[in-house]
Amino acid sequence: MPSPLGPTEPPYPPGATGDATVVLRIVVRADGTVGEAEAVEGVEPFAGAAVQAAPSWQFEPARRDGRPVAARILLRVAFRAPAPGPLPPAIPGPAPPGERAAPGPRAQPPAEKAIDVVVLGERAAPMTTSMTREEVRQMPGAFGDPFRAIEAMPGVTPIASGVPYFFVRGAPPGNVGYFVDGVRVPLLYHVALGPSVIHPALIERVDLHPGGFPARFGRYTGGIVAGETREPERLFHGEANLRLFDAGALVEAPWAGGRGAALVGGRYAYPGALLALFSPGVELGYWDYQARVTYDLSPYDRLGLFAFGSHDYLAEIEDDGDTDVVLAGDFHRLDLRYDRFFGGGGRLRHAVTLGYDESSNQDGERAGRARLVGARVELSAPASERITVRAGADAQLERFDIDIRENDGDLPSRNDRAFARLFTSREDLAAGLWADVVVRATPELEIVPGLRGDLFTSDGAAEITADPRLATRLAVTPGLALLSAFGVTHQPPSFLGAVPGLQVGGLRGGVQTGLLASAGVELRLPEGIRATVTAFRSGFFDLSDALGSRLPATDVGLGQRAELRGLGSTYGVELHAHRSLSKRLGGFVSYTLSRSVRHIGRETFDSAFDRRHVLNLAAAYDLGRGFKLGGRAVFYSGIPMAIDYRIWGDGDRTDPRPDNDDEDRPDTEEDIRRRERLRAQIARYVRNLDLPERLPAFFRLDLRLEKRWVFNEGRWIALTIEVLNATAGKETLQYECSILRGCEPEELGPIVIPSIGGEASF
Repeated sequence: MPSPLGPTEPPYPPGATGDATVVLRIVVRADGTVGEAEAVEGVEPFAGAAVQAAPSWQFEPARRDGRPVAARILLRVAFRAPAPGPLPPAIPGPAPPGERAAPGPRAQPPAEKAIDVVVLGERAAPMTTSMTREEVRQMPGAFGDPFRAIEAMPGVTPIASGVPYFFVRGAPPGNVGYFVDGVRVPLLYHVALGPSVIHPALIERVDLHPGGFPARFGRYTGGIVAGETREPERLFHGEANLRLFDAGALVEAPWAGGRGAALVGGRYAYPGALLALFSPGVELGYWDYQARVTYDLSPYDRLGLFAFGSHDYLAEIEDDGDTDVVLAGDFHRLDLRYDRFFGGGGRLRHAVTLGYDESSNQDGERAGRARLVGARVELSAPASERITVRAGADAQLERFDIDIRENDGDLPSRNDRAFARLFTSREDLAAGLWADVVVRATPELEIVPGLRGDLFTSDGAAEITADPRLATRLAVTPGLALLSAFGVTHQPPSFLGAVPGLQVGGLRGGVQTGLLASAGVELRLPEGIRATVTAFRSGFFDLSDALGSRLPATDVGLGQRAELRGLGSTYGVELHAHRSLSKRLGGFVSYTLSRSVRHIGRETFDSAFDRRHVLNLAAAYDLGRGFKLGGRAVFYSGIPMAIDYRIWGDGDRTDPRPDNDDEDRPDTEEDIRRRERLRAQIARYVRNLDLPERLPAFFRLDLRLEKRWVFNEGRWIALTIEVLNATAGKETLQYECSILRGCEPEELGPIVIPSIGGEASF
């Protein structure tokens, strides 16, 4: 970062009174001089005085890879009212005849001609919502995790409160892609409301592309969540955190005389004590790791190796002492990359990725394993001051070894047979070419046309797809811009996602297709507030959505629903207003009004996770002396009525099999037919009940209090107290209907997660 070489105290403006503080946004050139300067906080005449004085200051410039570079920074300037003193001497008048006039003030040299300063960097794509780690650190309920910001962004509909899997503009979780530095990962979060699988200190920013995303991303019909890691730093630094249930650390150090940088980080959970107190029948564990080494072959060439991975385990202890594994999975990635930097901000990256994913079944035996090898080339090069060309190619080969066994020798049900058809051992290949062009036709108009082509092969079948994209940005005034984005996307069949090593196989039924369109207005309001209003429409064809395609008043298993193909459509309006949480008073409001519909055969119905209203409202206030208090309110309306048809409920003694005492004998075809008749009978009974059309709405309040001590050279220590769901709200997931017990709501929670921890940067 730039650092001042001298005082940055502007003269106190004439006629002003009292003390004041101004925040400037300035551009420090590579030679240390100040170029562009504007006031983002403060009142006149102090703001004008600070802007006028800024060009006279001198800085040690910012450096990247040891080279001075231009940088835009925020600088706080303090004005202190001068103490009362003697009156200034009177200005002398004209000298009497015959006397020499007293010397007057010297003439000032003419001001230098103003120049235009161009700051090179990558502007976020139109319709992209981004949040930096510094901002997310202040967001209540996010526990300082950048990826946790996703649930608060517009267009995102949660499956359940606090559960980090989402529908994005109507696209199910299995159709939402997760990337870290361009490397695809199966999941971003640890199990059971856990943190992200990447240490927060390594993440620079998180981008949500809800639709019409850049051509670089493909093979998903829904949104894209992309995390970008921080550039290597040529100085020793680190960060550590300690909480009630986990601990993490990250350290980076230079080597080879500053030409290289080595980083290692990770996190380990120890929730045993808390679970023994609050949930004695649950076993939970997770850990993750990250390691990165870079070396500059020259000022323009860099080699890098980035390795990261994650482990999750969640199980329930039965009354008889047996362990029922809910989820046990690992994934690992190794990315070898070579970067070539060009003048003007261009870059060429060659990368090879190796990966390994694995999940276990309920008995702890391996259910799925995937090994992958991939390669990608990415180019970004400015062809002129108004045109930037981006292009690339990528390919990935995956080998799946899947073993899903039936339990106790029972005859397989329709749902079991569906799972066996969906998950098969096989080899999948996906390869693609893509290109887009950022055209700045005028300073006010930016157009980004793009095209992506992909080849999919699996089990001897092949599909070729073409995905055109177009995004525009038109600045009508300095504070008003019109945005639009459109894209066609394709994806092979999908399941729930987020399960390492288990992915639906084959191209039976063809690939899924998405048409994603949006248009909106971006506003720059006073006090540093930015707002967007966006209307969107998404269409999905040959959609496979095991979660959302739950037909009303039917009892179809998850595997059977995953085999269904249909149409989906979503439309709505998003509102997002934001003032940086790093300011003394900052916050945001994010509201989505939408409707998501599914069409299966002749049936048309709302998606099982259609939430008409989703609202996030957050605020953080700097109390002074290092204290900061924040809160976040989360509200969303209920999903359509969901019913779990039980042949017999908990506590019921009715078993439709002839011999109730022989629970271990295999089911017969007659048993299966009898159960299906009973389910149909319950369904008819439920249809005659006066149940609401939708489940109840949900409200949650998160709170956060931080005390921070700041020391020299950017070091700090912070104590944080945070509570997720401080209002102890319960969420209704569905109704359970059985023969004897009737229909009762099934609730989740209340899940209240308190966190007391410390963080330190060194």
